[in-house]
Amino acid sequence: MEEKYNKLVRDNIPNIIKQNGEKPIIEILSDKDYKEELLKKLQEECNEVISAENQEELLNELADVYEVLNALAYIQNKSMDDVVKIAEQKKLKRGGFEKRIFLRKVITNK
Repeated sequence: MEEKYNKLVRDNIPNIIKQNGEKPIIEILSDKDYKEELLKKLQEECNEVISAENQEELLNELADVYEVLNALAYIQNKSMDDVVKIAEQKKLKRGGFEKRIFLRKVITNK
């Protein structure tokens, strides 16, 4: 029996599969394909954040999102410190989300 996944997985997953007595069939991705798969993985992980049913699940899924973001930064020769610096600059200029402001509409006087 075989089960197809066709998705990017964490580095230790093939070893875990082997330890379970199964045989993983893997491929090492090109730079282009790796970036594409990281973006797909980011979307998958964000959907899992949205679907989390409790705080523990939410934190675990946020950790997965963080890991994917870290990999995306790395392939751009950047670090999460670089991402955090940009986030801090944007927060200084435009604010954060702490005030829970929900913009309904804007009325223009023209």
